[in-house]
Amino acid sequence: MKVSQILNNNVAVVKRGSQEVIVYSKGISFKKRPGDSIELSEIDKTYVLDSHDKLEHFSYLLTNTKEEYLQIVNQVIDYGETLLEEKMSDYLYLTLLDHVDFTIKRMKKGQFMRSPLSYEVKKFYPKHYQIGIYGIKLIKEKLKLDCPEDEAVAITLHFINIQTHNNMEESMLIMDTVKDLLAIIKYHFHTTFDEDSMNYMRLVTHIQYFAQRLVHKDFFVETDNELYNHIYKMYPQSYHCVQKMKQYVYKVFQCELSQDEEAYLILHIHRVTYRDK
Repeated sequence: MKVSQILNNNVAVVKRGSQEVIVYSKGISFKKRPGDSIELSEIDKTYVLDSHDKLEHFSYLLTNTKEEYLQIVNQVIDYGETLLEEKMSDYLYLTLLDHVDFTIKRMKKGQFMRSPLSYEVKKFYPKHYQIGIYGIKLIKEKLKLDCPEDEAVAITLHFINIQTHNNMEESMLIMDTVKDLLAIIKYHFHTTFDEDSMNYMRLVTHIQYFAQRLVHKDFFVETDNELYNHIYKMYPQSYHCVQKMKQYVYKVFQCELSQDEEAYLILHIHRVTYRDK
C-alpha cells in the first residue's frame, strides 16, 4: 500500500486499491514520505470511513489531537466490542475521538456538564453504561484528570447511537418513550417492578425496540387477528393497560398500533405483572 499522507509518526493515510484508508501502528510513519510503501504486516489497526469528508475530518483530528487520546478511544471501543459482542462501525472512532478531545479541553478549563439522560442511560442501557465508566476510568488513569461520572453517559450514548443507527435527538426520544410507557404500566397496575427480574428485563428490551420502531415509523404488519382476539380476552387487565399506552403513542407519534404490536405488549405486560404479584 502506498502512503498518500503522513498524519504523525504513528498514523498515515494509504491507498488500498481505489480507496484511501487510515492506518495506525507505533512508528509506522517514521521516516516515511508520500509514495513510500507500507506493508500489511506493519499495521496494527485500519480505519475505513465511508466518505471522503469523514476521512478528511478524522485525518484532521488525528493530526491535531494527542496520541494518548487515540489510544484511549481504541481501548474503549475494543472493550465495548467485547462487552456487546458486536463489531462497531469505524465511524465511531471519529465521533468518539472528537468527543474525547472536546471533553478534555472542557475539563482542563474546569467546565463540566451534567447529563439530562443520566438516569435513563443507567436504567435502560446498563451494559452500554459499563463502557462509559471504563472510558472515564482510562481518562483518569492515563491523563490524570478528574473526570466526573456524567461524562460516562456521553460516551455511552455514542455506542447506543452507532449500534441503533440513531442520532442524539432520536435516542433521547426513545429513552423518554420507554420511561413514559413503563410509568403507564406501573400506575395502571399500582405496582413496583422487581427491576432485577428476567421478566422485567425482557419487558424493557421489548419496549426499547418498540420505541425505536415508533421513532423510525417501522411497524409490524397485521398477521393473526385470531391470536389477538384470544390474547386480549385471556388478559383483560393487560389489554386495558395497552389501550392507555395506545393513546400515549397516538398523542406523541400520531400513529395507530397494529393488533400484532398490541398482542406482544399484552403478553409481556401480563408476564411481568403476573409474576411480580
